[in-house]
Amino acid sequence: MGVQNFVDGSVAGKRTAKRARVLLAAKLQIGSIEIDVRLRDLSRQGALIEAQRVPPQGAEVTFTRGSLTVPARVAWVGEGRAGLEFAYMVDESEVLVQLKRTTTDQNQPRFRRPALGEDMSAQDKKLARLWGVSVGISIPGE
Repeated sequence: MGVQNFVDGSVAGKRTAKRARVLLAAKLQIGSIEIDVRLRDLSRQGALIEAQRVPPQGAEVTFTRGSLTVPARVAWVGEGRAGLEFAYMVDESEVLVQLKRTTTDQNQPRFRRPALGEDMSAQDKKLARLWGVSVGISIPGE
């Protein structure tokens, strides 16, 4: 992989690709060294990563997230962050697949913490008060 595979530096600052803001685990391979990174931002052309130690600007790396592995170049570095420029455009849905709800998911119930006090029946409120007393919680306003 050579630098000629990447976009010309004069247009690198002009971002036209749609970016997805995320917080996902990923890996960078630099020679025989593997670095765990946090993926903060992703587009078809590149990514923003965070790590305790980021590779130097210009370093050629391999970015891996899930089943996606793509050669990249470190375009810029600053304060524990680095911008990666992919060697070719990627399908970001490969990286973000676990973030999207599929059509089979949409009919599944979503489990959430119940609201406290709102829309509770009188029986539920009484039960909550009794439980609170048993664990030493005082209910404000009572």
